[in-house]
Amino acid sequence: AIEPLIQEALSIEEESAKDAGALGFVARCMVQATLPHSKVGEHYFQRKNGNFQLSLMANPSIGLPYGSVPRILLAWITTEAIRKKDKTLLLGDTLTSFMTELDLVPTGGRWGTIPRLRSQMQRLFSCTISCNYADPHGRGVAGVNFLIADSYAMWWQPHQPDQVGLWQSHVTLGSKFYDEITANSVPIDMRALKVLRRSPLALDLYTWLTYRMSYLSKHTEIPWEALAAQFGADYTDLKHFKPEFRAAMKKVLLQYPKARVGEGKFGITLQPSPSHIKAIHR
Repeated sequence: AIEPLIQEALSIEEESAKDAGALGFVARCMVQATLPHSKVGEHYFQRKNGNFQLSLMANPSIGLPYGSVPRILLAWITTEAIRKKDKTLLLGDTLTSFMTELDLVPTGGRWGTIPRLRSQMQRLFSCTISCNYADPHGRGVAGVNFLIADSYAMWWQPHQPDQVGLWQSHVTLGSKFYDEITANSVPIDMRALKVLRRSPLALDLYTWLTYRMSYLSKHTEIPWEALAAQFGADYTDLKHFKPEFRAAMKKVLLQYPKARVGEGKFGITLQPSPSHIKAIHR
């Protein structure tokens, strides 16, 4: 429903993210190209954004991360790493306390939030990420490979989410990933992420638009084909992708009304707009 989204947007407009304690960060490399929206049958996934390519490789027995949960997790991880200036992040004394930080209500059962969170955490912490850039003038290529986590431990009891574990649940971020997120991160409003969390595409568009508007200096039109390559690898063709994109963007613009986004002859148009988060000096 759109009405609750409008109410949330109005409250976000009234108070800055920093003042509300809702200033967050996401890794820039995960904004330029993103995770799968839905479950992937293979153990390899690839997305392109112009000359930039993001590839994910899974542990075959675990699978690739997908959907909203790993996106929210990545935002929490990046924000915590930047705040704490530490590669090792504690995940809360109890499962309930950690899920509360992610704005998730603990529910059990096959389709509950508890098994979904544990599964997506294991998928995210077990996959290898490769970022590659090809120079458009043919002068060379560059790339970096990294693990989100060097090590992790989840000692919570799914059937007793309020029970304190014997050992502390934690994740130690991979060194290259930690260096990447502390050097190149995009400031976001965590409140907007919480509002948009039911749609992986809306989460992707919000973080991308926030980043893009932070440096956009002139009118730009992005063709539908390029948008589909960047955001729509889960959709069969443009005919299915366009309505999904428009619906997700409509939700995003409720949270970020100052973004000047329209439609042109070949795709969507962007006009220079105030960034959703003012420049952060860290």
